[in-house]
Amino acid sequence: MFAGHIGAALAIGTAERRVNVGWFVAAALLLDVLLWLFVLLGWESVSIPADFPQTHQAEFVFPFSHGLLAALLWAGMTALAAFAALKTPRRGRAAALLALAVFSHWGLDALVHRPELPLAGPGSFRVGLGGWDHLTLALTLEAALVVAGLWLFMSRSTLARRQALALVLLSLLALALTVSGMTLAPAPPSATAMAAGSLATLVTVCTLAVWLGRPGRVAD
Repeated sequence: MFAGHIGAALAIGTAERRVNVGWFVAAALLLDVLLWLFVLLGWESVSIPADFPQTHQAEFVFPFSHGLLAALLWAGMTALAAFAALKTPRRGRAAALLALAVFSHWGLDALVHRPELPLAGPGSFRVGLGGWDHLTLALTLEAALVVAGLWLFMSRSTLARRQALALVLLSLLALALTVSGMTLAPAPPSATAMAAGSLATLVTVCTLAVWLGRPGRVAD
């Protein structure tokens, strides 16, 4: 899941418009940024099975980025960092919402991944409902998350029109990439190439979201 995380971030971000909505997008994508970074460092792994051209599903060993306990720890560290860095009113509330955006990633991934998300460290019990095995349903859910997030974002946004529309286009591009990646994309040449390309895409999307999401002033 990629675009669905952005949709969730936009929805959560509407609850605190003093904070750049791009930071909510970055928070919601944090676990995947860590995943691909850890794969490149050799701390986690991804393999490309023989049936990838049919399923478009890689196989992951990712307890440090996508374990339940790890996700809670990353969310907690995000909250602490946000509370220290933010200068907005009600920064505790904003920090909690950013932590929620981080943890929402694990909840959504648990819906679509096969049982490969560990509850704790390596070797612990793994969960996952396998939504990607029912591709039409999974893509419909992802599209619904994006549409709902965009609707909430546009209905409450205080951004300049061009900024808001650019964020909409970025979200729809992410959805298009998700659909094509799960239906048309060929198998990547290697796990390293997959990790490097995915990390570059995520960093680009997060950077654009933060740049475009600079908020206007909101009345108390």
